[in-house]
Amino acid sequence: MPSSKEYLNFISEQFSGLKDVTYKPMMGEFLIYYRGKLVGGIYDDRLLVKPVKAALSYMPQAEYSLPYEGAKPMLNVDNVDDRAFLTGLFEAMYDDLPTPKIKRR
Repeated sequence: MPSSKEYLNFISEQFSGLKDVTYKPMMGEFLIYYRGKLVGGIYDDRLLVKPVKAALSYMPQAEYSLPYEGAKPMLNVDNVDDRAFLTGLFEAMYDDLPTPKIKRR
């Protein structure tokens, strides 16, 4: 089931305090980037993030979920109502995220 625009709008509002959070639609779901790095995405109206070391430390009780069949497990963010928590999560994760590869033509 694709994610709803309403959920995307809700998550976007939660990140309104952060600069440089962008979204890219992908097959009915949404990828989330913070300052150019892929942080996670919205899958089936769930916010999932990459299981980098900082995210695991920030959310030690987080459960793993599959964004779609055949994908690598990601961390399910349950505390989406807390803007300060989400902002802190993305800021903590940033240094642990891989730098995007430059695409050459």
